[in-house]
Amino acid sequence: MPLSHHIDALADGSLTAALPVFFALLIAHALCDHPLQGQFLALHKNRRYRPKDNNLPCQSLWLYCLSAHALIHAGGVWLVTGSCLLGSIELVMHWIIDFLKEERFINLHVDQLLHASCKVLYVIALCCWL
Repeated sequence: MPLSHHIDALADGSLTAALPVFFALLIAHALCDHPLQGQFLALHKNRRYRPKDNNLPCQSLWLYCLSAHALIHAGGVWLVTGSCLLGSIELVMHWIIDFLKEERFINLHVDQLLHASCKVLYVIALCCWL
């Protein structure tokens, strides 16, 4: 069954549609965090990263890289759910969570748990409010 049918069923209150939608969100997350992030964004989204080649355009490059990474994730949520609102929420949440990880307020495990928790909340929102 296509994902759009699961989204529609979830919006109609079918809880059996929740698992495929959650699974699709996790797949999108894995794609956005690994092959779509790339080494450049992975390194430069950290404001403390200092490359050996210091010919980069500005010291605020980390802001652009972290924002681009969060925007890729926002696109993944939007594509899976069809909700621009959830995509926008993902943009903000992913930015904050990754910033906290890069600042070492949280570790990788907590980072991934928080990202997965956001996906659970998106499924609940699709079921109950959107």
